[in-house]
Amino acid sequence: MPGRTRPIDKFATAVGRCSKEGSSYGKCIMADYNNVTKDKCITEFLKLKDCYLVRLTIITSPSQKKN
Repeated sequence: MPGRTRPIDKFATAVGRCSKEGSSYGKCIMADYNNVTKDKCITEFLKLKDCYLVRLTIITSPSQKKN
């Protein structure tokens, strides 16, 4: 189906635009990777999630779709 974007491509594009947030989350996890627990880096994760959702909304908005 021409013009159709796979969900994984949308995900990759959105996450790729959140490098600062992704790096911050990764550093938090790696700081004590042998003792990772639920909600250990919740602040960093939520920033990454918010960035992703904003970017995904921009990517999938009708004005961004090609005719």
